[in-house]
Amino acid sequence: MARDYYEALGISRSADEKEIRSAYRKLARKFHPDVNPNDKAAESRFKEVNQAHEVLSDPEKRKKYDKYGDRWEMADQIEEANRRGGGGFRAAPGAESFGDFGSVFDTFFRRERGGPRGGGGNRRGQDIETPVEVSLEEAYHGTSRTVNLQSPEPCRVCGGTGEVAAAICHTCEGMGTLTRPRRLEVRIPAGVKTGSRVRIAGEGRPGTGKGAAGDLYLVITTLPHPRFERKGDDLVAEVDVPLLDAVLGGEVTVPLVEGRVALRIPELSQNGRQIRLSGKGMPVLGSGGKRGDLFIKVRIQLPETLSAEEREHFEAMREARAATMAHS
Repeated sequence: MARDYYEALGISRSADEKEIRSAYRKLARKFHPDVNPNDKAAESRFKEVNQAHEVLSDPEKRKKYDKYGDRWEMADQIEEANRRGGGGFRAAPGAESFGDFGSVFDTFFRRERGGPRGGGGNRRGQDIETPVEVSLEEAYHGTSRTVNLQSPEPCRVCGGTGEVAAAICHTCEGMGTLTRPRRLEVRIPAGVKTGSRVRIAGEGRPGTGKGAAGDLYLVITTLPHPRFERKGDDLVAEVDVPLLDAVLGGEVTVPLVEGRVALRIPELSQNGRQIRLSGKGMPVLGSGGKRGDLFIKVRIQLPETLSAEEREHFEAMREARAATMAHS
C-alpha cells in the first residue's frame, strides 16, 4: 500500500485547506530537485509530496481518498459495481466497510466487457486518467510527454467472450481481452496548471460491440518553483531593493520566466509592496496568446555595515526627521 497522504504531508486527517497548502509548500521547497541535485531520496519524497497535495487539495478527490484509501481512483467503478449489486469493497482503515473488493471488479468488468455475466451490447469504453508532473517552465512554453499505455486486444483463446466451454477463460481471466504495451507521444499545451486535464480522444479503454473507445486524460500537476509562486495565471516573485532605492526611488532588474526586465521602483516603497507587470505572467490556457500578470514583491535590503561617512549622513537624516515631526 502507498504511504498515507496525510502522513506524507505531516498533517492530521482533519486538516483544513490552509494547513494542507502550508505543509505542501514547506515540504516542496525542502525536497525540490533544484535544492537537492542528484538526490534520489529527495526526488522520491518530492514526488510523494506532490501526489499527496494533488489529492488532498481537491475536495472531491479527498472525499474519495478518505473513503477508499489508495484505491480512491477506482471510486466511481466501485460505487457503480455496488449499485449494480456486484458485491462490495473493503474501504480504507477507519472507513465504512463494503465487503469483498475482488468480487466487485470480477462482476463489474465482466459486465462492462460483455463477459459471461454481461449482456454485451454497444457501450462506450471507460476513460483513463494518468498523472503528469510538469515544471513551471514547461507549463509556460508547453511541452510533451511519452505515455506508456496498455492497449487491449481480443483474447484468441476465448474469442473475446471471456469464457471457454461455459467456464471462465483463464488466459484473459474472464475479461475477454489481453493487453500489449504501447507508447504514445502527447503534446501538453502552454498554460496548463495543477488540475488541468489534457484530453487525447479515443485512447482510453475500448468499447463493447460498436461502442466507441474512451478517452485518455493527462491530469497535470505543476511543480513548485524556487523563484516564482503561481496564482492561477499570475506569478509572484520577490526582489531585493536597496534601502536608498526604496526611499528615493530607483531601478532594479527583476527575473521573468524567460529573461529579465528593468523595473522602476517608486520612491518611499514600503517593504512588501507589490508592483504589477501586466502580461508577464503565465499563458492563459486556450486564450490564443493572452497572459496573466507578474507581481513583483519589494523586499527592502538593509546595509550590513556602515562607513563613518554613511553613519554621519544617517544621523543627520534622523535629526532632520525628528525636527520635521516636532514641527508637524
